[in-house]
Amino acid sequence: MSTITSTPITSATSPFLNDVLNGLMAEKKFLSSKYFYDETGDRIFQQIMEMGEYYLTDAEMEILQHQTDELANVMVSNSGAFDLIELGAGDATKSVHLLKTLLNRQIEFSYLPIDISQHVIEDLEENLPKKLPDLKVQGLNGDYFAMVKKAKSLSGRRKILLFMGANIGNMDVAEAKEFCKALRNELSPEDLLIIGFDLKKNPRQILAAYDDAAGITKSFNLNLLSRINRELDGDFEVDQFDHYASYDPETGACKSYLVSLKNQVVNIGDETISFAANEHIYMEISQKYSLKEINDLAMETGFTPTADFFDHQKYFVDTVWKVGE
Repeated sequence: MSTITSTPITSATSPFLNDVLNGLMAEKKFLSSKYFYDETGDRIFQQIMEMGEYYLTDAEMEILQHQTDELANVMVSNSGAFDLIELGAGDATKSVHLLKTLLNRQIEFSYLPIDISQHVIEDLEENLPKKLPDLKVQGLNGDYFAMVKKAKSLSGRRKILLFMGANIGNMDVAEAKEFCKALRNELSPEDLLIIGFDLKKNPRQILAAYDDAAGITKSFNLNLLSRINRELDGDFEVDQFDHYASYDPETGACKSYLVSLKNQVVNIGDETISFAANEHIYMEISQKYSLKEINDLAMETGFTPTADFFDHQKYFVDTVWKVGE
């Protein structure tokens, strides 16, 4: 999970303020899910990952705890040293299992975690060498694509990209396609992309993961309104909005919304925004895929599917794509 450190914003030109106002002044209101992760949001998301309904974390963790030898075999099949670049590294709780396996097998590689949070990168650079003394780690703080370009400038070695945690699901299918094409354009033949997807499954199981009985996901979404109040001088009556989640088993789109419970006006700084009763704010998507859709996405964006690693219930897949010629 990628985290964003929260700092109060007072400038009218701040990206947070601009994004919030642009979203809430649109004909169909929306907010960007990247702003979920302030200090409170991070804490709530940790609670989400511990929920019984939220199967994703345990499913991918199972893969990385038990199949890293097989995954390493695919990674080193062409031999030679490489750079392992992780997009949105977070605390590396999952990927540390892969790092340990590579080190134990005395495979020559460097680990380059990328994260938008400077705090996350500093923490990784400080603490990972304590856990893994032989690890060569260089953190890269910033936008994914800018940092991938920087990683390419640091060495000419083969690149293996990790994009774990079903983060690709935070984009709709069209956005995911453009994202994968853009990644392909930064890579060379023989480079690999290892990417995690949440698989389509029983619709009730998926919906429960995003609309839990205890209301933890609801509090996660509502916290963004509280963050706007704290940091952007907003006056949302948070209890006058409710959380609503939906899942379409045909398209695989699981979407979250906040719904206004009454006609109301919200002030954010100098701007006033009106909400009609039952008007919604689109908050995020968590896209689910079939294995065929995953393979099609690879082929359509310049990759060749090479290997799939599933948890034992086949809820989740970490798939390996090779860059096409």
